[in-house]
Amino acid sequence: MQVEGINPAVLVWARKTAGLSSEDAAHRIGLSSTQKESGVEKLAALERGERLPTAAQLTKMAAVYHRPLLSLYMSEPPRTADRGEDFRTTAVPVATDEAARLDALVRDVRARHAILRDMMTEDEDAGPRAFIGSLSITTPIPQAVRRVRDALGIVNDSDVRGGASKPADLFAELRRRVEALGVFVILLGDLGNYRTAISPNVFRGFAVADDLAPLIVINDQDAKAAWAFTLIHELVHLFVGSTGVSGAPTTVQPHTLAARVERFCNDVAGEVLLPSQAIVSYGKMTTARDVIELAEMLSDIWKVSAAMAAYRLWRSGKADDQAYSEAVAVMAQRWRLHRQNEKEKAKQKESGPNFYTVKRHRLGDALLTFVGRNLRADVVTHTTAAKVFGVKPGAVEGLLAGVQGLGGARPARGR
Repeated sequence: MQVEGINPAVLVWARKTAGLSSEDAAHRIGLSSTQKESGVEKLAALERGERLPTAAQLTKMAAVYHRPLLSLYMSEPPRTADRGEDFRTTAVPVATDEAARLDALVRDVRARHAILRDMMTEDEDAGPRAFIGSLSITTPIPQAVRRVRDALGIVNDSDVRGGASKPADLFAELRRRVEALGVFVILLGDLGNYRTAISPNVFRGFAVADDLAPLIVINDQDAKAAWAFTLIHELVHLFVGSTGVSGAPTTVQPHTLAARVERFCNDVAGEVLLPSQAIVSYGKMTTARDVIELAEMLSDIWKVSAAMAAYRLWRSGKADDQAYSEAVAVMAQRWRLHRQNEKEKAKQKESGPNFYTVKRHRLGDALLTFVGRNLRADVVTHTTAAKVFGVKPGAVEGLLAGVQGLGGARPARGR
């Protein structure tokens, strides 16, 4: 049955803000090609208003575009989604499709967070997190570092690095400590499949500085060695009380308030992970090669990314602007080649981690445990839990099967 009264401009808006080309959208919606007309041409006719969509097509569009079905019935396209503050200071332009994907990801995170906050409001054991908004960007860096370290229970550097043989170990330990503060930490860098992946050049992290349900998103398309820095950087955003999207550190001068906030978060996170005393004895470097060599050595010792170590060298006055910028460009190119090689190797493997293992890692213990506990207490349904997890309702019990202390599975209720 065809549906009248649909504004074609809304269909165009929904597709573009989902970051999909006409080709991808037509394929995922299921608009098949015939000898007379291709799927792309069918979609174009719908988006020009020359053809009315069916109810089934609208339902499929809503799912593919990550939109509520009712949004496709709006009379006009709405304004761009609110990302909070945009703390990214990079001068590199972002492609329209990736910017649209970022908006879709932020919208998805906001929807999940709204559910979490409602659940937290009903939780008798939950209360405001006092550290949210407890720092100012005028706080001296050493004082801010002490506050963050104290909150994480870091007395000395061996506390978090004692058992770390690689950056992933450091991240896992820091994530555990951040989640113990009542922060949900999610790894999320796409809209559900590899075709919608969002480059770390577009965003590194996203923080929701809510005092009841604080949340951090880390772009898992980024190098794993960079996750620890992004995690602590976003944690500092929570301490400052600033919600928004962050990018990679740059040499851009912090003339705006958002840029000053970003510089503050970078400096505090850098000092937490790679203290000044670790680099104070090194002399000034004026070539990218020298910066890279020392950054890689520090990276190996401190289990952080070489790019983050280079940033600390630059901010500590050990590397000049040009040497630092050139070093970052070289390291970024090396990482892109490494990532491409890893993708090729993955294609050749017959198997890898199963869906549930990967999904649990991305969602984190704090989120799985909290939502799982509410599900077992009949506070939420499998449908609601699935929305928070970003899966279908039928996958919820498979995810919770790997979480300790939740008891056996419950039959799904779909309200």
